[in-house]
Amino acid sequence: MPTHSRQSSNPDYPPYAGRFILITHGELIMKTLPTILTITTLVAGLSLAPALIRAPAYAVDNMSSADAPDLTSVRAKIKAKDYTAALAELRDLAEDTQQADVYNLLGFTLRKTGDFKTSLTYYTKALELQPDHKAASEYLGELYVETGNLAKAKEQLAILAKLCPSGCEEREDLQKAISAKSASN
Repeated sequence: MPTHSRQSSNPDYPPYAGRFILITHGELIMKTLPTILTITTLVAGLSLAPALIRAPAYAVDNMSSADAPDLTSVRAKIKAKDYTAALAELRDLAEDTQQADVYNLLGFTLRKTGDFKTSLTYYTKALELQPDHKAASEYLGELYVETGNLAKAKEQLAILAKLCPSGCEEREDLQKAISAKSASN
């Protein structure tokens, strides 16, 4: 093997040249074929990977929540019955985003301040964006109760019965409001 050491010291020969001189053509193919097959399989597998990975499934009401603004401050103001401050913050948010929760809370806050007409507009917008928004259906029904339109309130109750057939807080609250109004008439 003196030729091997002579070749590796010669700058005209690449460092692997000696290895291929000592093996026959058939041996070279047999030793490189598994490597080629492995690489080909890996490349093919990686190109198929995106098709095999399932995309996450989102419920309709979760789609908008991914881009929903933080409403913690607004909810705190509403809980404290500081409707003026909540309304100002909600109007700023509504300028930047079209989101059902923002419109629903705008409707709620406006209803609590007595602006029933504008409240109706925002509840409608919330339900246009997200027809299965339970809170918007409840609050719209309560708006109808407060304005004396029990037939429309009962329509919202029927919608809530479909959205939560085994019951939910929104459905129960609207039912109580309708029952209380019916009892007082």
